[in-house]
Amino acid sequence: MSREGGHGLILNAVVLGVGMHPAAWRLRDDAAFSSLGLPFYQELGRVAEAGCLHALFLADTLAVGEENFERPNLGAMDPLMALAAIAGVTSHLGLVATASTTYNDPFNLARRVASLDHLSGGRAGWNVVTTFVPAVAANFGNTPLPPPEQRYARAEEFVDVVRALWNSWSPQALIGDKLNGVYVDGAKVRAIDHRGEHFDVRGPATLPPSPQGEPVLFQAGASEAGRALAARTADVVFTAQNTLAGAQAFRADIRARAQRFGRDPDSIKVLPGLLPILGGTEAEARARKRALDELGGDAELKKLALRVGVPVSELHLDEPLPIELIRANGNFKGAEGFRNAAVELGVRENLTVREILYRNGGGHLQVVGTPEQVAEKIAHWHGEAACDGFNLMIDVLPQGLGDFTRNVVPLLQRRGLFRSEPNGTTLRSNLG
Repeated sequence: MSREGGHGLILNAVVLGVGMHPAAWRLRDDAAFSSLGLPFYQELGRVAEAGCLHALFLADTLAVGEENFERPNLGAMDPLMALAAIAGVTSHLGLVATASTTYNDPFNLARRVASLDHLSGGRAGWNVVTTFVPAVAANFGNTPLPPPEQRYARAEEFVDVVRALWNSWSPQALIGDKLNGVYVDGAKVRAIDHRGEHFDVRGPATLPPSPQGEPVLFQAGASEAGRALAARTADVVFTAQNTLAGAQAFRADIRARAQRFGRDPDSIKVLPGLLPILGGTEAEARARKRALDELGGDAELKKLALRVGVPVSELHLDEPLPIELIRANGNFKGAEGFRNAAVELGVRENLTVREILYRNGGGHLQVVGTPEQVAEKIAHWHGEAACDGFNLMIDVLPQGLGDFTRNVVPLLQRRGLFRSEPNGTTLRSNLG
C-alpha cells in the first residue's frame, strides 16, 4: 500500500488552549492568561500561514470539568469568533471551527459558519462533533446527555439541514445589476422546507454561497455511527491513531464506506493527530518532554485514565493497561477513538502505562525527537497509506508551532511531500 513519492500531504495545526501538553501553560514564556487576548490567536494565524499549513483547527469545550481549573480550558473561546479575528490577518489559511450538533441549532450554526466563510473569502470549515462529556448537558437544561445512537441520529439530520441551507441559493441568483435595479433573482433562492424527526426548518439561508461553494466538513468520531456519518458527509476525518497498522485499517475502512455511499474515496481525507515534541537533538527533545511532565505532575495519567474509562488508582506506571477492566466498563461514555487508540498501542506493543504515556500524546501519536525524526515518521505514515496528512497537536503554543514550521516543514518540502505555496485561495481548493 506504499505511495512512493506521495504528494498532497495535508498539515493542520490544532489549537487546544495553549498547547496539548497539560503543563504547556507553565512552560511557555507568556503570561498565564495571555491566550485570552486577540494577539495570541493572530500570532498563531500568522505562524501557521507562514509555514504554509492548510488550516488552523480550533476545539470547542462546553464545560469546565475535564481540565478542572488545573490548566487553561482547551476550547473555552468561541472558535468562530477567534477564527474571524485570525481571518483578518491571513489570506490563505483555512479556518476550522468545532461545533456540537447536540447543543446547537442547525439554522444558527449554518449562518455563523457561512458568515466566517464569507469574511475569510471561502476559507471556513466546520468540525462536526456530537459531544461525549456528560457534564455539558447540565449547561443546557436538565436533560442528561443523550446516548450515542440518539446523538448520531440527530447529527445525521443536523448535517443534512445545514448543507441544504448552504445550498439553498443558486450561484446564478446573484445578479447585482445596478442599472436595472436587480440585486438577486429570488426565483433561484429556495426554501428547504425540512420536516424531520429532530428539526423543522423552512429556510432559505440568509447568505449566498461563498467562493468555495460551501464550507469544508470535518468529522471526528471512531464509533460505528461516527464512521458512517464521516463516510457519508465529511470531506476530512480527524482520528486518533497510535499505530501504523491501526491507522491503515481506519483509513481503508473510511474509504471503503465512502465508496459504498457512491463517493470517490479520494475525495475524503483522513488525518490522524500527531503530537511532536521537538529538540535539536533527541536528548534535547527528551529533556523538553521530561520538563513538561515534571511541571504537569500526574495530569497526563489522569487524562489517560479518563480516556480509557478506569480510575487513576487502577493505572500502575510499570504495569500494562488493565485491559479486562477497561473492556468490562459497560458504562463508558468517553470517546471510543481515544480509548481504542491507547488500548491498541498498549496491546500491540506490550507497553507499560509509563511507556504508553511517552507514546500516547493525550490520545494521539506522539513523537519525541529531532525535526528529522518527526519528518521521517510523517513521511513513513503518508507513504504507507496510513493517512492523507496530520492534524498537529502542538505541545506548547505558539512556540511549538513556530518550531515545527521552521524546522520540520522545510524537511518535508525538500522531500517533495509538502507544498511551498498555497494551492488556491479557498480551503477546499487548498485541500485538493
